[in-house]
Amino acid sequence: MARIGLVPFVFVLSLACGRAQRGNTDTGTSVTPSATGTDSISRRQKVSLEITSTAFKQAGAIPARYTCEGDDASPPLAWSGAPAGTKSLAMIVDDPDAPDPAKPQRVYVHWVVYNIPAGTTSLPENASKKGLPAGAVQGKNDFGKNAYGGPCPPIGRHRYFFKLYALDTELTGLSNATKADVLGATEGHVLASGELMGTYQKGK
Repeated sequence: MARIGLVPFVFVLSLACGRAQRGNTDTGTSVTPSATGTDSISRRQKVSLEITSTAFKQAGAIPARYTCEGDDASPPLAWSGAPAGTKSLAMIVDDPDAPDPAKPQRVYVHWVVYNIPAGTTSLPENASKKGLPAGAVQGKNDFGKNAYGGPCPPIGRHRYFFKLYALDTELTGLSNATKADVLGATEGHVLASGELMGTYQKGK
């Protein structure tokens, strides 16, 4: 009779031990994901730069002074939000509505600038002609010039995107670089980005 009474006790004890072992395994598994770098990478990719201009507001009309119908001067720009670890900045200005916003066929590049010093937070009006910060380099736009080329839409109202990238490196090995060259060199190095969009339509 003593042996029969012992069986339920052993069975209950084995169940308790099994539950304890499974509990320890679950705890270890739940800790593992937090040990990866996935969260930090996601947070870095969500960082954005804020870009503004005293010449026009987001989605606003770009004054003629900054176009082919005026002085063709690059507009004043300012930004904030470059994260720690930024080594340089790059800017691309392009128009996705060429030649006709109703039937766009290509993206026309108006300005390419790279290796802007990391501590720079603004560019004054006409910086393309009067001088960029030391170290900054102007690449080739679709006018075939290493300079800013203002809006000059043949038809309709076009959008112009001023895109800024904070990079964890300086770009080397580039010469007479196009937009494609610069974007290729920035691959895997973008810490943050942002854009300002303005519009322009030629006067009648």
